[in-house]
Amino acid sequence: MPRRPDPDLEGKILDAAQELWKKGGEKGLTMRAVAKAAGTNTPAVYRRFRDRDDILRGLLQRIRLQIAGSLERGSTPEQGCEGYLDFALGHPREYELFYQHNYDLHHSPRSSRAGVKSMGQPAKDAMRRKLQATFGGSPEDQERLLTALWMVVHGTAMLLIAKTILPKDAEEARSVFSATVRALLRRPDGL
Repeated sequence: MPRRPDPDLEGKILDAAQELWKKGGEKGLTMRAVAKAAGTNTPAVYRRFRDRDDILRGLLQRIRLQIAGSLERGSTPEQGCEGYLDFALGHPREYELFYQHNYDLHHSPRSSRAGVKSMGQPAKDAMRRKLQATFGGSPEDQERLLTALWMVVHGTAMLLIAKTILPKDAEEARSVFSATVRALLRRPDGL
């Protein structure tokens, strides 16, 4: 009797890759290690993912959707920003992976997928909708504010993840972050 393909294997492979990334970063993410951690063999991994970069692209899309989910859970733009920061601080390795490899895997001239349309930007779209609901207009009317909020959230996340802001000062930094988001959302300078 022939073996039936496991319909959940792709998810298991990505789960294994995500755990390996969290534990060992780039060095720990080999096709053989992923296969072993997923409870399968290397050829089965290659049937679903062309190479390690393909697995990384799958992880990036997963992380992109997780970030969007953290934004969506908040009912206001401020809560969305807080959720985004909570995700980044709660999943620092995944957040670093996303920002270290997103450009190289999707947009750089070296990428085998350069010029291929990305799978969208669900986090950006979620925040656009929140800003539109709060301020009216079209979602595109909020681009400058969206960019300002992203810069504040991402900068805060990276400063805290890298411990550039010392852990003993993290609570104060978080308070400053929240106050900055509130100030931007008051739109004093016409963003």
